[in-house]
Amino acid sequence: MIAYLQHLSYWDWLALGTLLLILEVFGAGGYLLWIGIAAASVGVLTYLFPALPWALQFVLFGLLSVLTAVFWWQRQRAGSKVSAQPGLNQRGSELIGRTFVLHEAIIGGRGKIRAGDSLWLVIGADLPVGSEVRVTGQDGVLLKVEPL
Repeated sequence: MIAYLQHLSYWDWLALGTLLLILEVFGAGGYLLWIGIAAASVGVLTYLFPALPWALQFVLFGLLSVLTAVFWWQRQRAGSKVSAQPGLNQRGSELIGRTFVLHEAIIGGRGKIRAGDSLWLVIGADLPVGSEVRVTGQDGVLLKVEPL
């Protein structure tokens, strides 16, 4: 084994990089991509400097793997900024605080309101059709209402 390690060529590093990139295709979330790039980089360095000792090759691979992983981690954190539109893709949250007329009576704690061109299920105190209600919250697809 030690004889193999002492004679690592750039093909070995490029093969490792290719294997890691293939594994990345199966859904590693970006981490094997950067480690594969580090292995390919060591392969290029080994091609340019064929007398590079095997121990230094592994040290370079470790350092480049850590540096690229840190780069990826920082890039991921920078991409997760707070949205300027916090209610985006949260259908129903824009209805909180608005008032509506009951489309179907609330019986047994459930009824319906019409908001725009949609009917929404509501939960709250029993009320007859035509009562005005205010949306106070949301529980999944159910809107919580209270009488005005």
